[in-house]
Amino acid sequence: MAMVLNDDQQLLKESAKNFCRQNSPLSVLRRLRDEKDKIGFDKDIWNQMLELGWAGMAIPETYGGFDFGYGGLGIVLEESGRTLTSSPLISAILLGATAVNEIGSDEQKREILPKVVAGELIISLALDENISHAPNQITTSAKKDTNSFIINGEKTFVLDGHVADKFIVVARTAGETDNKQGISLFLVDANTAGVSITRTFMVDNRNSAKIKFEDVNVLSSALLGEVDKGFATLDYVLDIARIGLAAEMLGSTQEVFDRILEYLKQREQFGVLIGSFQGLQHRAANMYSEIELCKSVVRAALAGLDNKNADRVEIAELASIAKAKLSEVFFLVSNEGVQMHGGIGMTDEFDIGFFIKRARVAQQYLGDASFHRDRYASLKNF
Repeated sequence: MAMVLNDDQQLLKESAKNFCRQNSPLSVLRRLRDEKDKIGFDKDIWNQMLELGWAGMAIPETYGGFDFGYGGLGIVLEESGRTLTSSPLISAILLGATAVNEIGSDEQKREILPKVVAGELIISLALDENISHAPNQITTSAKKDTNSFIINGEKTFVLDGHVADKFIVVARTAGETDNKQGISLFLVDANTAGVSITRTFMVDNRNSAKIKFEDVNVLSSALLGEVDKGFATLDYVLDIARIGLAAEMLGSTQEVFDRILEYLKQREQFGVLIGSFQGLQHRAANMYSEIELCKSVVRAALAGLDNKNADRVEIAELASIAKAKLSEVFFLVSNEGVQMHGGIGMTDEFDIGFFIKRARVAQQYLGDASFHRDRYASLKNF
C-alpha cells in the first residue's frame, strides 16, 4: 500500500495548492458569510474547478470522468481544506456522484454522471434524520404504489440541499426503524411536487438544508440499486465520503498548525519570542506527532480505495480509523490554534476562528470519533 505520493499526484498537489491559495483564499469564505450569499459558494471559482477536471477525478472515463482515482480526489480535498474552500465537491462529487457510480444502473450512470462532471447537475444525499449520524435509523418511508413509490419523511443536514437539482433519498421500504434491511435509495428531482427545502445556516458557513417529503411520487425507475437492499452499498459510499472528508480535515489541520508555528516565531512576550517557551514547544511537538499520524491514516485509506484487491470490510476499517483520528486531532489543533493566538484568536478579524468552526461541523458529519470507535470495534468483533 503506497504511503507516499507518486509523481502525478505530487504535480496535482502543487497545482491544487496554487489554485486554492490564489483563487479561493479564506477571504472568499468570509465574503460569502458577510454577504449571506444565496448560493453559498462562488460559482466562478466552482466553474474553474470544473475546468481543472476536479469533478471527474474519481469518475470512470466511460461516464465523462478522468479515472484518476480517489487518491487524486483526496489530494484536491486536502488542499481545499487548507483554505476552507466552499464548493459542491463533497456533496455533489464525493457523495452524490459516488453513490450513482457505485449503486446506479448503467443507464442512470450515463444520464447523470457526465452532467455532474460538467457542472450541469448538483446531486445531494438526503440521509440523516436526527442530530447525530445514524445511517440505519431511517423513518422516511417509500411505499410501493403500482409503478411508483410514495415517499414521506424529513431529512436534515443535507449538504448543498438548497441548490441541489436532484436528491438521493434514503428511505425505508420494509422493516423496523433501525434495521439495516429494508432500506432503499431513490433519485428525486428537487422540483418534484411535495418536496420542500429549508436552508440551514451552519456555524462553519457551509451549505446545508432540511428537506421534507410529503406524498412525493416517483417512478420505479427512480430506484437506485435494489429495493430493500440498499444499506450495504450505501455504507460503502459513506466510507468513501468519510475518507474524503478526513482528507479535507487533514488539510485544514495542517493549515492551522502552520499558522500556529508562524505566530510562535513572531509574537514576543517579556522581550522574547513565545516560541522559545518550553511549554508551548511541548504542545507544538504533540500536535506535530498527531498530524503525522493523521497523514498516514489518510494516505492509507485513500490508497485502499484505489486498491482493487481491498475488500469492503478493510475499507470500512480504514474509513473509521481515518474519520475518528481526524475528528480528534482537528478538534485538538483548532483549539490550540485559538488558545495559542491568545485574545486575538477569539476575534473575528483573525482567520483562525474559522477553522475551529469548521472543525466542529466536520467532526460530526458522517459520524464523530465515538461513532467510529464503536463501529471499528464492531467490525473487529470486539
